[in-house]
Amino acid sequence: MTSFIVKRLIMLVPILFGVVTVTFFLMYVIPGDPVLSLAGERYDQQTLDNIRKDLGLDRPVVVQYFSYLGRLARFDLGRSFSTGRPVRESIGERFPRTAVLAVSAMLLAVTGGVLAGGLAAWGRFPWLGRPLMALSLAGVSIPVFWLGLILIYFFSIKLSLLPPSGYGGGSLRYLILPALTLSFASMATIARVTRSGFLDAGNEDFVRTARAKGLGESTVVGKHIFRNALIPVVTIVGTDFGSYLSGAVLTESIFGWPGLGRYVVQAVLKRDFPVIQGSILFMAVIFILVNLMVDISYGFIDPRIRQGGKD
Repeated sequence: MTSFIVKRLIMLVPILFGVVTVTFFLMYVIPGDPVLSLAGERYDQQTLDNIRKDLGLDRPVVVQYFSYLGRLARFDLGRSFSTGRPVRESIGERFPRTAVLAVSAMLLAVTGGVLAGGLAAWGRFPWLGRPLMALSLAGVSIPVFWLGLILIYFFSIKLSLLPPSGYGGGSLRYLILPALTLSFASMATIARVTRSGFLDAGNEDFVRTARAKGLGESTVVGKHIFRNALIPVVTIVGTDFGSYLSGAVLTESIFGWPGLGRYVVQAVLKRDFPVIQGSILFMAVIFILVNLMVDISYGFIDPRIRQGGKD
């Protein structure tokens, strides 16, 4: 397992180098000039030249690229064009808020999804299967922005139970709606995968053997079926959780949540190159690390995978 982790960490280097390079040069390919965004509506050529020189954008692109690599080697993500603040400082300020939202949403998704999928697959409640699967189909089909607006309409405007947007200093009341919105699609996917995993595992020979030995149903489900149905769920959790931690752009924008996703959206609108480059690099690192943890967890859930890795 240790050699596996070391190999994966070494593989991070070329992946991150590719992310850094592609992100950097994309900034000079896509339409839009950060200097024009900073200059405003009234400007002359001299003003544009002065701003471009101050930002270092008057140098050749290749020179800027190697300068950028040099700063990254010192863990310096640069300063925002629009605010002048260090990008690393801004990311450090906003990421905990995104992490709170991501963890809350994933807890809701896993709890609700596994419970719904397990109940739908369990033969003791056959009348629950179709409604739960219909709800999960709706969950994977409904766009996030539409669900967010519907929840705001009912719970904030009509019922006045929860605030429609904002952070509220981290208050739980401000967290409920964005976390529910963000979790819904994952919850639906996990429910469908869990049901399928339960049904597949329930027909395996080792489950029939366990029942033939006289083991209780709770033991069979908890020890044999649930554990084998868990691997595809962990894969979904890893993928979705990595994207949540990278910034739930739509959800944070709809609910005015001051996290990493909203920070990136504002940077894109202003063509703030250092913020975009630094944020994407940070998101890539988070995403890769989360998936590394998911790969490691496979070995603990199913020892056959760990044994296969050794061979």
